[in-house]
Amino acid sequence: MRQVTVPSKFQVVIPRAVRKSIDIQPGTRVQVLQYENRIELIPLRKLKSLRGFIKGIDTAVDRQDRQ
Repeated sequence: MRQVTVPSKFQVVIPRAVRKSIDIQPGTRVQVLQYENRIELIPLRKLKSLRGFIKGIDTAVDRQDRQ
């Protein structure tokens, strides 16, 4: 587990290994969420960059007939 220290200005550095693993570059916008007692940072991606990210997914779903 990686740890960072929160300084007086409340700015933290995302460790290099984490930045590389999810491709965070300078200027990347992130959404900050609070979930119970936890903070989550979610990188925001442009819709254009998400094109084809679920390529090959099985879309066959068993559906119940409506009556």
